[in-house]
Amino acid sequence: MKTITQSDINATVWKACDSFRGIIDPSQYKDYILTMLFIKYLSDVNADKREEYLRKYEGDLERVDRAMAHERFVVPEHCTFQFLHDHRGDANIGELINIALADLEDANREKLSSEDGHIFRNIDFNSNNLGDQKDKCTRLKNLLIDFSELDLKPSHLEGEDIIGNAYMFLIEKFASDAGKKAGEFFTPAEVSTLIAKLTKSQPGARICDPTCGSASLLIKAGQEVGSPNFSLYGQEANGSTWALAVMNMFLHGFDKANIRWGDTIRNPKLKEGDKLIKFDTVVANPPFSLDKWGADEAASDLHQRFWRGVPPKSKGDWAFICHMLETAKDGTGKVGVVVPHGVLFRGSSEGRIRQTTIDDNLLEAVIGLPANLFYGTGIPAAILVFSKGKGQNKNVLFIDASHQYVAGKNQNKLGEDHIAEIVDTYRRFSAGQLAPGVVKEKYSYIATPAELHENDYNLNIPRYVDTFEEEAEVDIAAVQQEINRLEAELQTVQAQMKAYLTQLGIDAA
Repeated sequence: MKTITQSDINATVWKACDSFRGIIDPSQYKDYILTMLFIKYLSDVNADKREEYLRKYEGDLERVDRAMAHERFVVPEHCTFQFLHDHRGDANIGELINIALADLEDANREKLSSEDGHIFRNIDFNSNNLGDQKDKCTRLKNLLIDFSELDLKPSHLEGEDIIGNAYMFLIEKFASDAGKKAGEFFTPAEVSTLIAKLTKSQPGARICDPTCGSASLLIKAGQEVGSPNFSLYGQEANGSTWALAVMNMFLHGFDKANIRWGDTIRNPKLKEGDKLIKFDTVVANPPFSLDKWGADEAASDLHQRFWRGVPPKSKGDWAFICHMLETAKDGTGKVGVVVPHGVLFRGSSEGRIRQTTIDDNLLEAVIGLPANLFYGTGIPAAILVFSKGKGQNKNVLFIDASHQYVAGKNQNKLGEDHIAEIVDTYRRFSAGQLAPGVVKEKYSYIATPAELHENDYNLNIPRYVDTFEEEAEVDIAAVQQEINRLEAELQTVQAQMKAYLTQLGIDAA
């Protein structure tokens, strides 16, 4: 029996996208592809388990059915991928898929339904967006045929992470195709890895991403723990993206993750009773400079998250940061957040919030990233690391990693060595092994509170990391000597040219 590899699955699922390319936008057809992958996964896992129980109970169907009722997911016969594939030629195949999704949710209410709604509520396989009746049926038939080539039975797979990795592979591919809309649901893998390492959680940690998108960053933060002993929490404002995050958690085996649907600023849902849950680690890649983020409601916020000040109504960056700080555990909590550079130096209310945060000794590091790392925007961003457990260390680490990247055709990427150097510098700083001042020329600098105050709490990285490149001194004498040589050479060439023209009987004047 052939073992199914990661590349086998990736190639098959990417080929399946051909049914939708050019018909609907990648930011929409990703939902159909990823949902079908989820159905195929649940169906194959259950089929694998059923075969195992048939062997164990020597074909006793009653005992097999009893055992299957206690499995991770219950998959009714008409909800299986095989049933849908068998009916792929039916004129109502779109309706059959919708029924399968609805009944799958009903059979697994504790997992696939919540007080926020059903995870398949925003997906419609019978939609006119897929074309007229004939074209729609053809596309869905081809989709089912493509996915039938996938064997996702755990006993046939190269490793247990393959399914989750395939899901992440697809999300990243869709992000690459989706342009500006990609930033709404995906953080590049290398950036996620960097934040996860900078905020590395300990076993037993509660980890949260309040703007989790498809949950790629949140999953990376969990995997960085190095132990299965952690819990994941997230909230996402977009309903379709929330559903992707929930499925992503199941495909990675994080069945107990708590992923909520709603606006984190206006309606934070990760609560214990009436109070916001406090987390060991909070990570996020919030929407950059979000307009209409909820400033009109911030002053009366029930959770008093904006006591440092209310950010401008047209720029919500500090609103998300304030939320993250208020949900990090006092005395120990860590926060890692991606921000546009304006967060580092804009004045007015943002300047006052920044000053209060620095004076409270919460800011630990400011890390400048290369341009063109993120889908949907070419502007460079930065990572801010906050800690509620800095202790006596009141200094702030600045790193300019803007020139450290692997150039790509459409997107730049952080290389492993770039990530390693950033993380190593940060960890040595956190351990108190580095003195204030220049750590590495044109790369890293440790600023004291006095320097931050002197710079009016402006965190613009070039104020601390000197990246100025002096121009080489010009040797005037050597340049003049070269000019003289070139002029002499020009005179020689002109004389030769004149001689040739004379031989040809052409007036050289």
